[in-house]
Parts: sequence; structure tokens; C-alpha cells
Amino acid sequence: MSPLRHVLGRVGLAFALIVIVSPAVLFFVWMLSLSVKFEVDNASYPPVFIPEHFNWANYAAVIDSKRFSTYFANSLIVTGTATAFALLVGVPAGYGLARMHAHKAAVVILIARITPGLSYLIPLFLLFQWLGLLGTLWPQIIIHLVVTVPIVIWIMVGYFETTPMELEESALIDGATRWQVFRHVALPIARPGIAVAFILAVIFSWNNFVFGIVLAGRETRTLPVAVYNMISFDQLSWGPLAAAALIVTLPVLLLTVFAQRQIVAGLTAGAVKGG
Repeated sequence: MSPLRHVLGRVGLAFALIVIVSPAVLFFVWMLSLSVKFEVDNASYPPVFIPEHFNWANYAAVIDSKRFSTYFANSLIVTGTATAFALLVGVPAGYGLARMHAHKAAVVILIARITPGLSYLIPLFLLFQWLGLLGTLWPQIIIHLVVTVPIVIWIMVGYFETTPMELEESALIDGATRWQVFRHVALPIARPGIAVAFILAVIFSWNNFVFGIVLAGRETRTLPVAVYNMISFDQLSWGPLAAAALIVTLPVLLLTVFAQRQIVAGLTAGAVKGG
């Protein structure tokens, strides 16, 4: 490759990254600006991006609200339980599908993954209503599995298909059972893939809004629904609303930042091993 083509390639890649990333960064920074301004500055024209005085009371108002701790705990319970069950079911299922070369079953998993959640919402709503579970956390946990389990299975199928079979075959020759091979050989190798599946399941579950607003009761709402309920037709306070949205985003953002090495390793390991 000529030096000129190499330079043009790097310039093109940098331009593409700027075009793709800059809108998301701009919206995030603008929301951060809204969250630290007084309402006078938020309603001023021309807009004030960096205020003279920061209003940290917006964050204090959200955190000190009576139901914030309840909604935060609800989100932790729903996301944590749904993710744990998804990993418990999805990792062995992904391993089994990969080793059996069940490509048709994998396609079914893909269809379940790309099917909109609203397709499941109405029949499950009627089922939960018949069981008397509406207004509790269980309907949200169960319906989140519809989203998280296909994600975990699909990622793990792709990962296990690229892991070397020599170690597993050696363990089988030494007398290990299939379960022992899975537990002591396949799982340690698949840790990067499990980390990616875990992070994506947490993100999709934590940010889910539709299931919570339909199935949750007053005391079982999650944080995304709580932020939506702050929107009022009578008075809209942009500062507390932006602060609440940032607080909801913060756990997932921190998880992604601290686990970025595992994400990169999990997404690239399959390509490296497959080569």
C-alpha cells in the first residue's frame, strides 16, 4: 500500500468516526449542560451553553426525591435478575447449539432477537393479568428474559463456534464427561464472550422503557419510566429532567468504560481464533 493511500485511509477513517460519534457526544454534552443550569438559563435565547453559575441542586433534587431509591432498587433487581437468568440459560444453550451445529435453531434465536418486544407484550400482559402478577416486579423480570436470553445465546453460539476443539477432545479422551468439559474447559476459554453477553444484556435490560411503563405499578417502576413521568404538560423543568436522565445513563456508561477491554477482547477473539 502506498503512503498516500495509507494517509487517505486514515483520514477517511477519522472523518467517518467524527461523523458517527460527534452527534452522540454533542447530545450528551448538551444534556450535561442542561442538568447544571438554572431554568432561567435553560429558557434563555440565545442559548447558554456554559452557565456562569452551576445549579447542582438539580441532581440533589432527583436523588433526594422520595421514590428515587425505590425506582433505583427496582431497576437493579429487574436488570440483575434478568441478566443472571439469561446467562444461566443462554451460555449452556449457546454451547449446545454450537457443538451440535444446530444452524436452524440459531436462526430461530436470531428471529427472536430481532422481533420487536411489542410483539410479546400484549399476550404476556394478558397472561400476567390472569395470574394476578401485574404491578409486581416478576412480569418485568420475565419479559426482560425475552430480550436478554436471545442476545446471550446468539453471542455465545458465535463465540463457541470459533473456540478450539482440541482441548475439549483431549478432555473427553481423558474420561471427562460433557458437563465437565463444558465447566472446566469451555467456560474458562469463553470468559471474554460471556463478558460481552453480560454487558449487552445489562444495557438492553436497564434501558428498557416499554415493558416497564405497561407492566409496572406505582411502586414497581424502573428508572427509565420514572424519568418519563417527570415530563408534565403543565410545567417542564429541563434541569432536573436532564439530571435524572444522566443518572439513569451513568451506571451503564461506567460499566461500559470499565469493561471496554473485555468488550474488545470478546468481539475480536472469535475473528482471531477463526483465522
